Amino acid sequence: MSVTFNEEYDGKIIVIHVSGKLLKEDYERLIPKFEQLIRKHGKIRILFDMTDFQGWDAGAVWEDVKLGIEHFSDIERIAMVGEEHWEQDMATFCKPFTRAKVRYFEHTDVTKAHRWLAAGLTPVTH
Repeated sequence: MSVTFNEEYDGKIIVIHVSGKLLKEDYERLIPKFEQLIRKHGKIRILFDMTDFQGWDAGAVWEDVKLGIEHFSDIERIAMVGEEHWEQDMATFCKPFTRAKVRYFEHTDVTKAHRWLAAGLTPVTH
């Protein structure tokens, strides 16, 4: 399993790229970072890139459900980027479990996903 976690717009946007199968241990590594950014910004936006994603193990599914329940209103937007039909269905399935606006983008439209997530945010300059 490979998981990368990057911050954009000073941490207001989280970009998570997964390939392979998500495990409970992956969530144990990611959740503290995720919660730190929520404490800092109040609300965040997520780009979940599922290119080469093969699903979750049972422990990871439970961690994902808990994360959704605990942070039901902390996420403003979720852009799900994938390449398989089931991934598009997953974006539709998760809508009732969050207050976030959720949109699916084909992996060839990742730039559009970034633009949609960043809409209304002020770019950070250092």
